[in-house]
Formats: sequence, C-alpha cells, structure tokens
Amino acid sequence: MKKLWITLAALVAVAVIALGALGCYLVNFAIVRTESPRDVAPESVVAAEDASVISANLASIQAKKESWLAGAEVEKKQITTQDGLTLVGNLYWTDRESHQWLLGIHGYTGKKEDYQNIACFYAAEGYNVLLPDMRAHGESEGKYIGMGWLDRKDVLQWLNLLIQLDPQAEIILHGTSMGGATVMMTAGESLPAQVKGIVEDCGYTSVWDIFADELDYLFHLPAFPVLHAASLVAQIQAGYGFQEASSVAQLAKATVPMLFIHGAEDNFVRTDMVYTLYDACPTTKELLVVDGAGHGESYAMDPELYFSTVFQFIEKNCIPQV
Repeated sequence: MKKLWITLAALVAVAVIALGALGCYLVNFAIVRTESPRDVAPESVVAAEDASVISANLASIQAKKESWLAGAEVEKKQITTQDGLTLVGNLYWTDRESHQWLLGIHGYTGKKEDYQNIACFYAAEGYNVLLPDMRAHGESEGKYIGMGWLDRKDVLQWLNLLIQLDPQAEIILHGTSMGGATVMMTAGESLPAQVKGIVEDCGYTSVWDIFADELDYLFHLPAFPVLHAASLVAQIQAGYGFQEASSVAQLAKATVPMLFIHGAEDNFVRTDMVYTLYDACPTTKELLVVDGAGHGESYAMDPELYFSTVFQFIEKNCIPQV
C-alpha cells in the first residue's frame, strides 16, 4: 500500500510539473512580447469575390492615408504606466482649433501605424488623432502583452494626457481586435467626462474565451486543465489571469454610448461574440455586422457603410453637431 501511495504521489507530481511546464509554454507563446506577428488566426473563410473588394478598397484607403500623413503635423508623446513602463504614441494635429479627438487602439502584435487607415477618416472629419503603441508593442516598453486588461489602465493615462493638452477635448475611443477588447475593458472604468463615446471593432468577450478558442484550434487541447494552468502562470508572471480579463463584465459598468462592429465572416474572433457583447452593454448602443468581412476587415469591406455608421452614431449620440 505504501508503494502504491508513493507511486500515485509521484505520478501526480509529474502531472503537475508537466501541466506547469505547458502553462509556461502557452504564456510564453501567447503574451510574451514578439517583434513579428504570430500566425494564430484560422484560414480566412472570406469569399474570393469579397477578398478582391477588400484588396481594392485597401488600395484606395492607402492613398487617402498617405495624403493625410503628407500634411499632418506629428508629435511624439509618452506616458509612464503605473508599473513603470514608458509607452510611446504619435499625436497628429489636423486642426489646432478643433476639440474633437480620436484615441485609436491597435490589435494584437500590431503597432500604432496600423491604425492610420482608420485614423485618416477621422482626420477628414476634423479630428485630431492620438495613436499609441500598446505595452509590449512597437516603440513601447513591456515584456507581457496586456490583451486589453492591463491596457485599460494605460488608456486612462493616455486620456489624461489628451485632457491636459486640451481640457475641452471631446474624445472618441476606437479599437480593433485586441484594441476593441481594450476599449470595452476601459469602458468599465471611471471615465473622464471628455470621453464621449466608444467604437469597438471585432473585440472578444474575454481573454479566457479567445484563448480557449486558440488552444483548441492551434493545439487541439481542452481548456481544462491546460488554460487554468496557463492563467495561473500569467497571473504570477504578467499580473493578470485570463478569466478576470472580461470585456463582458466591464461592459456591464459602461456609461458612455457604444457602437459595436464585427465582420460576418470573422472566424478568428467569432462573430457570435459581438451579440453577447452588445447585450452586455447597458448604455445607448448600436450594432453593425458587415457582410463578407473577415477579422478586422469591416472598414475595408465597405468603407462607406463603416464610416457613415461611425460618424452618424457619434453625431447622434456622442458629439452632437451645433
């Protein structure tokens, strides 16, 4: 009997060690900084015809962006996070007399320049623009990706920077993918009055949910007990667990108008997530699901529909035009 208990104890110890090692590997794979994008998305299910439309529209948007950048006045800005990291952003002046601002938040393994495609449409409407690199991305410091949860506190500091610069600021938060999750998670914090509305595009319901999907897709592993182990490792190393990082829970505390956007063909951050997110939000809200668009492609699939919806929502609910 004693030998049996020793054997069982040894097996349990081996299993725990193996699970811990797997958890460490997954945390390193998923949230430790990388300088090159990881190929973690499933193969797109966007139809070839729609993909051609997206490609053609992106070429037009690129020209619009380059035209804006050629005349934009750019300043480098920095903040220091609560945990001592230096984060870097670019501030683009469109009109120094304007008090309308876009704070645009990029996605997972992206960078601030990625958001210029969307920012140029705001600039055309007279908005000044601030595009930061999130922690562990681009020029900003950090070892661990915040997946929106750590970033929500950083966004509050970027907001404070804008308000110090322009106390009369009327600010719209707009984020895509991880950036969409970031602005939703920020929505649950105590926001300054200068934040007038939020646009989230293809954000996920929680870090747990998106990682559970990825664990299944990439490694064919179940959430239990693997994701529990990885979450515990993340809590110890990065300072947050995957279950607490919930867009749904944060949205329940939202106080500003919100526009939810998602691609109908998004098989990375599943389209059904947006309905759960929309239902969780208690404020004035609208929902746009763009036919034919995959992950993060809604603005490129139908720019006219996308941006007319965005600016009509803002004018109606956030920053009424005099």
